[in-house]
Formats: sequence, structure tokens, C-alpha cells
Amino acid sequence: MTRSSLPSLLGQIADIAGPTAALQIAQARGGTRIAIPPQAEADHWLTECVGFEIADKICKGLAIVDADDRKKGVSGEVLPLGEASVLKTARRRLRKALEDGHSVREAARISGLHERTVWREKARLTGLDDEGQNSLF
Repeated sequence: MTRSSLPSLLGQIADIAGPTAALQIAQARGGTRIAIPPQAEADHWLTECVGFEIADKICKGLAIVDADDRKKGVSGEVLPLGEASVLKTARRRLRKALEDGHSVREAARISGLHERTVWREKARLTGLDDEGQNSLF
């Protein structure tokens, strides 16, 4: 099994079910505490998010057996946002808009970020600081 570049629990889910399923789960529940049972349940949020078959694969892959030989699921863990983070998504849209040649105003609208943030990112990408000068370092 390969190790995913996604953080902690999200990375484990990606290793079990693939990065697409992990990102779907992050978009649905990222940044919140979650509970994943030891086997999939029909009316559980995870099953509704990725389907029963993938949910069952994730549940079984994350389940542990305790000292009394009972299967336990994941409980009370905070699911990282990973690439589903609102700010990361906005910054990705911003870089794409700038690469596509959009103006600062258009890039701000596309990304949902402040124009000042767009100017800073544009300066960073071109190697200029906030004052429009080349960096000394």
C-alpha cells in the first residue's frame, strides 16, 4: 500500500479507497469530528457520501480489534480538510485565473479573494514584493 500525501486520517482513507473518495469525504465532513463504524451502515453519512461498497472498505480498513476481541471504529477524530480547504481551493482558483491571463479584478471575482490578496500573489509569482520591486533575497 502506498502512502498518500494527504494528512493523517484523510491519508489513511486515501490509501484504502483512493484519493477521489478521500477528497469527497473531506468536502463533506472536513474540519469536523467524525465517527466511522467498524463496518458500513446503510443510513450512515459515510455511506451516503461514497456509497456502501467504498464505505464498507473504509470502515473495515480503519477498524481495530480491542483487547476483548471486539471490532472498534474511529470515533471523535477530526477529519482534516486537506485539499478541500476553502482557502486552498480559492488560492488554486486564483493561480489558475492569473495563469490564464485574467486581470486582478477578474481573478479576485473568480477566486473569491480580496483584490489585495491577488496583488500579493501576483507579485509573489513574478518575484516582485508588495512595492513592485525585485526582492534583495
